[in-house]
Amino acid sequence: MIKWNFALTFLLLILLGSGVGRAEDLRYLRIGTGTAGESHFPLGGLIASALSRPPGSPPCGHGGSCGLPGVIAQASATSGSVANLQALGEGQLDAVLSQADIAKEALLGGSVFRGHALGQLRAIANLGPDQMHVVCLKGSPIRTIADLKGKRISLGEKGSGTLVHARQVLAAWGLAESDLKAQYLRSSAAADAIEAGRLDAFFVMDGAPVPSVAELARHRPIRLLPLRAAQTQNSGFGTSLLMPTVIRGGTYEGIAVDVPTLAVGVSLIVTAKMPDTMAYAMTKALWEPDNLPQLTDGDPRIEKIRRSEATTSLGVALHPGALKYYQESHP
Repeated sequence: MIKWNFALTFLLLILLGSGVGRAEDLRYLRIGTGTAGESHFPLGGLIASALSRPPGSPPCGHGGSCGLPGVIAQASATSGSVANLQALGEGQLDAVLSQADIAKEALLGGSVFRGHALGQLRAIANLGPDQMHVVCLKGSPIRTIADLKGKRISLGEKGSGTLVHARQVLAAWGLAESDLKAQYLRSSAAADAIEAGRLDAFFVMDGAPVPSVAELARHRPIRLLPLRAAQTQNSGFGTSLLMPTVIRGGTYEGIAVDVPTLAVGVSLIVTAKMPDTMAYAMTKALWEPDNLPQLTDGDPRIEKIRRSEATTSLGVALHPGALKYYQESHP
């Protein structure tokens, strides 16, 4: 499900009404992000802001935006990576955030995209890692993935990358959804449910610190279940895109030690139908030095974005326009 950013639409109407720009001068760039309460949503909003440059804006470097001339980017809340890629393939969105392995499955027609391959997917940039979080209250008897059996567990919202990865984790530990009392909630709703005693644990694949998890930890002591590399490797779960990592101690209130888990890169994805000049301009605007402070200031997840890692951990090939920018520029 896509939820349009009505605040940006309102801003557009103000611009048009004030004569700042004419309708024929404007272009729209629709960006699918993620669900509210997770880090993809604010990340997508900042990217939309960085890429926007309405007609009549002051020049870049002189108090104005360094985005694409004549473009207003609109960030939309969505269910997550799967829903984003489906909407991108149907032409409902122009660019999306997606976990790299989900984008690769969509490109090849695997997993939930079986029979519906999206062969024209192309990448603009890697934007840093997501980590798998399996969250329960500290006083819970749940200490391992095996302990989830028979419990009330949220596996993530339908259409999310979280749900795809949660099913993979369960399979690696020899569990099926039928072994659980499975629910399909976004992480903010799951956090509310666990605090109210209606849920025992939940999965969320997102960049740490996940806002909904951090908020829960401020109210109730929490535990993050460890996902150790040996288990996933022995189960044939690991790929070059989904790799062992840790959630650092101190990321969440009350958790002082590192917690082993899995990570995957998040990519900004478009399609091959986007003109090379547009993809080039998007990539240039994304890494414009005057835009970077706007992207990285004040958000722990967004501060991890690195130009030097932009072409790594991608699930699909770079768009030719983006590739041209990276070949011409230097980290």
